[in-house]
Amino acid sequence: MEARAIAKYVRMSPMKVGVVLDLIRGKSVNEAIAILEYTPKDAAVVINKVLKSAVANAENNLNLDRARLYVAETHVGQGPILKRFRPHAQGRAFSIHKKTSHVTVIVKERA
Repeated sequence: MEARAIAKYVRMSPMKVGVVLDLIRGKSVNEAIAILEYTPKDAAVVINKVLKSAVANAENNLNLDRARLYVAETHVGQGPILKRFRPHAQGRAFSIHKKTSHVTVIVKERA
């Protein structure tokens, strides 16, 4: 049995989110939450919220034991890119790509 939670259209680069996801993959839920609380990256706030949502889904929908849950899988996928333009010298335009991410966290119960 597995429970999942997905955060879509997070205004953060997938590469930056992926660095934080690598920290918690395979850890127990309590350890992962503790790691995210003290990680000084902006992505840690979003991932912490998604992880807590996945744990709540596991407890409420699947009746799994919180003490035995661990982070089985984590994914980050690229969402749509917001394209913006800034003025540049001599009438040119400088493009800015604001990337978005889709974050997925899957928790399972240890056997």
